[in-house]
Amino acid sequence: MVVLQSFPGRAPVGNPYRVLLVEGLTGAGGVTVVHFDWRTALLGRYDVFHVHWPETLLGARTPVRKLVRQLQFALLLLRLRLARIPVVRTVHNLELPQGISRREALLLRLAQRAETVRVRLNSSTDVAGDTPVHTVLHGHYRDWFADHPQRPAIPGRLVFFGLVRRYKGVEALVRAFRQTAGPADSAATGATPAGMAAGIGAEQLSLQVVGNPSTAELADSIRAAAGGDRRIQLDFDFVTDADLVAAVTAAELVVLPYREMHNSAGVLTALSLDRPVLVPDNLVNRRLADEVGPGWVHRYQGALTGAALTAALAELRSDPPTAPPNLDQRDWVVGGGQHRLAYLDALARAGRGRS
Repeated sequence: MVVLQSFPGRAPVGNPYRVLLVEGLTGAGGVTVVHFDWRTALLGRYDVFHVHWPETLLGARTPVRKLVRQLQFALLLLRLRLARIPVVRTVHNLELPQGISRREALLLRLAQRAETVRVRLNSSTDVAGDTPVHTVLHGHYRDWFADHPQRPAIPGRLVFFGLVRRYKGVEALVRAFRQTAGPADSAATGATPAGMAAGIGAEQLSLQVVGNPSTAELADSIRAAAGGDRRIQLDFDFVTDADLVAAVTAAELVVLPYREMHNSAGVLTALSLDRPVLVPDNLVNRRLADEVGPGWVHRYQGALTGAALTAALAELRSDPPTAPPNLDQRDWVVGGGQHRLAYLDALARAGRGRS
């Protein structure tokens, strides 16, 4: 069974999901992976098209190139329909991207209608519509980061890492952290002290933000929110795997205050490196906490505050994990076999069943 993936063969920058997915499919057997280029997509031979972030197929640097990409995308949808090639989409995001044109939105909606089977990355994802759904849990990153040296956790160190986007709530995190300032820091920065939890003083706390902001305006906004607080370190740059491991493992607690948390590679990265996380309280994160075991996934309700930060640290210190996080269900080869079943289902539904 030949499966065309919607991403190119070159190594990705950042999240290694694509590489690990292909390794899992290869390890599970029964699937030959072909990487995306437009000639193969429009003229090549393959049995299943597996799309991940369809909007990336529409992008280009110039208006003319973007129009060409959109025409190619429309031809691809026509080719898939005429050749009865089933489409499997992994639901990385529930909504269409923001800031796209009406033509792009139309093409993406047409692509959604062409989907034969959808793959969701956790059992809590509510996928709209009547398209059949398979659940394949997002894999872990233990093996990917295993060769990079780790650092001992620094008491009181909070860390945010990853691409810095507005929806990830970094500004809110910085403002909440400033609420933990002691009297001296409050006088210097204008912050309002939050109630300290269980003997955790402001002098014991530090915050490191590691990652490349999406815009210069967002970077400036976060710097303004930091307000000169000497306990906050902003490392706005591309992060290598070695630097990421060093930053994450130096954390006593990783904080990822995404406004909407659906599937988070960041959470799994932290857990793969044996670092507890603080995340918004929702069904996805409650089920993840049950899956990985006690002490690893701490949650807060409502808006993130300084009190929530110190309370999570206090909870972590009073009742620390007693075993590594259980990530057994997130083996990539297991996921590869589950993807193969999804492909077979899609072929059968398209009237092109295989054994």
